[in-house]
Amino acid sequence: MTRPLYVIKVGSATLDREAIHKEIADVAARGARVLLVAGGATGIERHYAAIDRPVPTLRLTNGDEVRYCPPEEMDHLVDAYERVTLPAVERSLRAQGLRTFTAVAARGGLVVGRANRPLKAVTAEGRPVVVRDHRAGVPAEADTEALNALLDTYDVVCLSPPVADRDGDAPLNVDADVLAAVLAVALDADHLRLVTGTAGLLTDPDDPDSTLRDAYPGDGARYAGGRMRQKVRAAEIALQDSSADVAITGPHTMSETSGWTRFWRTRGPADDLDLLTRAVLVPSVSGDEAELAACLAEWCRGRGIEARIDPAGNLVASRGTGSRRLLLLGHLDTVPHRWPAEWRDGELWGRGSVDAKGSLAAFLEVLADAAIPEDGRLIVVGAVEEEISSSKGAFHVRDNYPADAVVIGEPSGSGKLTLGYFGLFKLAVTASVPTGHSAGMDAVSAPDRLIRALGEIRASVLEHAPEALSAVIDIRCERGRERDRAHGVLNFRVPPGADLEALRAAALRHTGDGVDIEALRGTPGHQGGRSGPLAKAFTRAFAEAGVRPRFVVKKGTSDMNTLATTWHDVPMVAYGPGDSALDHTDEERIGGEEYRAARALLADAVNRWFALPEGSRR
Repeated sequence: MTRPLYVIKVGSATLDREAIHKEIADVAARGARVLLVAGGATGIERHYAAIDRPVPTLRLTNGDEVRYCPPEEMDHLVDAYERVTLPAVERSLRAQGLRTFTAVAARGGLVVGRANRPLKAVTAEGRPVVVRDHRAGVPAEADTEALNALLDTYDVVCLSPPVADRDGDAPLNVDADVLAAVLAVALDADHLRLVTGTAGLLTDPDDPDSTLRDAYPGDGARYAGGRMRQKVRAAEIALQDSSADVAITGPHTMSETSGWTRFWRTRGPADDLDLLTRAVLVPSVSGDEAELAACLAEWCRGRGIEARIDPAGNLVASRGTGSRRLLLLGHLDTVPHRWPAEWRDGELWGRGSVDAKGSLAAFLEVLADAAIPEDGRLIVVGAVEEEISSSKGAFHVRDNYPADAVVIGEPSGSGKLTLGYFGLFKLAVTASVPTGHSAGMDAVSAPDRLIRALGEIRASVLEHAPEALSAVIDIRCERGRERDRAHGVLNFRVPPGADLEALRAAALRHTGDGVDIEALRGTPGHQGGRSGPLAKAFTRAFAEAGVRPRFVVKKGTSDMNTLATTWHDVPMVAYGPGDSALDHTDEERIGGEEYRAARALLADAVNRWFALPEGSRR
């Protein structure tokens, strides 16, 4: 599972509060890597007071006052971070049980910057003056190899200004918010959080309840003053050059969403495409679904829909309290590799646009608008970890949310209905041979032995399930002192009705003679018919829309397979917008009209299912 990366910038006033350290620990506990960027204003004041030295300042021509950093001050500035701010951060994070690495970003050239141009200032007498020795700059390059190694080793890596000068002069003081943004870009972070002492970006500085909830490029500058200008600048750097989701949060917290200003890279071309757009803009590779789940839960609550995050991490939203339950089960996660989402010629390009955020967004919009009868309940679940073998979210759904019928949210195209999926049968095969030179007479290497075993196993399994598809999806080798080993993973997609126990027995017959076989997963295929009440509800909705539908059974698997392991008498189909041939490709995209067509047809099918007479919905 890929570990997401959070870059979190925290000012010194917030670092003085213990709550933020607990929140950072919670993020790390979810398996994320955390790069903390520490601000140091308070620490600098304390250090200068301790050494009985005044903090030098400059008054700019616009009236702002800034810390003056001539070369002779830079050692004191570094000392302030290394003796006051960073040790305090390390103590607080260690108290949370976190292994922490701290350093000023200049150390070892972790971050290198370029100096700003000379500064125009005003003397105490009010005369303009050009200051040429001010050691301020902007971060330009990061040692991503070293930082990634640190992030893989420690629970939290904490950096602070200053950065190294690329020309080799004294270190450069940089804005910590901008430093965080540049690091988020360089490290391809999933999430950038700029934690501040106010409730996000306020449209009225005198009104703490005036948080600007959503900002698009260029929106924030009109409301930003003082230090907030740098946060908005940092947010827009990240929007411009990365695919991270970006928010200014506060006051002094990441957890209170009412204090968030979330920055969106783009907006939908129409209001009814906004939810789809936002869902695709929030990264959610498997294991990193929490931010998207929280975002969608907030969208639901804003429309009076009950929504929560369950113990598995699934989003669970529902309307109605009746006993007749229709479950719309989508998933939150995507496969890895992200890129900045954007609309091009009426299509939304981005990871997850087809598989399967289009389906999940349509589910939620149908939930918001559906006419739920008194005896009905419509439930939407956005499950976690559908794209990896654990299927954690679906197993939790199977065991906790019984339903009378299920629509799985997977792309079929607006004019198709998926009636079932092949199953999954996965084997880990290890072949070992005595260590020896490959130039020996009749030498058989571990890879040789593995290749032969994989072929034999594949033939035996396909003899029992001729329609199955098979592929070797992983191979690795290791040399040992006494034996060499080669490991392979053999994956089968097996049709509904295939006898998995017979397949397992056929495979395990090849155990021995240096070959070990472990069955990693055996999930049966599942297929429903066209004549069930749920399929009929869709058929009539297709007819109403003037669509002659196609019915398909897919070779892949979905959460339908997991539910079907125990929900034997529950009607299930899969439906959702988009071309599934684009799943997991860098061409992933969905058309706005395709999304609208599927959403409208789904809404009709849901209403038709609820309108069925009692006793006829299964």
